[in-house]
Amino acid sequence: MTVYPELNQLLQELTSAARDLLGDSFAGAYLQGSFALGDADLHSDCDFLIPVHRPVTEAQESALRALHAEIPARPGFWTQHLEGSYPLLADLRTLDGLGRDWLYVDHGWREMQWSTHCNSEVVRWTLREYGVTLAGPDPKTFVEVVPPEALRARMRADIPRLLPDLATWVSIEMAWGQRYAVTTLCRMLYTLAEGRVCSKKAALLWAIDALGTKWTELCRRALDGRALGFDPEDAADPVVVTRTIELADYARALAAGDTVTPW
Repeated sequence: MTVYPELNQLLQELTSAARDLLGDSFAGAYLQGSFALGDADLHSDCDFLIPVHRPVTEAQESALRALHAEIPARPGFWTQHLEGSYPLLADLRTLDGLGRDWLYVDHGWREMQWSTHCNSEVVRWTLREYGVTLAGPDPKTFVEVVPPEALRARMRADIPRLLPDLATWVSIEMAWGQRYAVTTLCRMLYTLAEGRVCSKKAALLWAIDALGTKWTELCRRALDGRALGFDPEDAADPVVVTRTIELADYARALAAGDTVTPW
């Protein structure tokens, strides 16, 4: 499943527990995100989807909430880094199901919530094209194709909102937040250009080549800085923060068609 034995064991336990709790409503278990796209490392979270045939009942929801409250209390590294949802299988069969709430657990959290977080074009595309099957049928048999223009349309809508959305949970004046902003902008611009999804590392390497020399140093710093991980005491260089805001403005102009695309 992955190159990390501890994570593999945890995923087996999660899949088995979910199958037991959901019974015949369990439709499968899959990895999406970095572990599907490649380039996952110890700084990645592990994104899962466990589809269900029928809406989760109150009893099932209670049991799943207890499970995901207990997992982060276990010893180990990867118990702190799971993130995922329990989508209704019917929602995945059609793009009409986009934007509906699924039972979701955020990265490292112990409390689940109902959220649209995983119900996006990007997640569906990744699941269908590169999803790692832990249990169940091939995702291509039940996930509708996400066309390139649907991905591009989502980027046009999301790029202008990126920095305001980030500000609700992390500051780009923190070094990790600044690197995250640059990396996410590069992933969005890659999808806008190519009509597909790629990993964080691949997006930064693409941006270094595709966006022009003006942004090379900023993107290279984000790529090299990934190994530094999350440190809330590590402040970003104010000059780099300014350049990050300029990149966001540039991306917004590209998304709006207000400037000639460099690729």
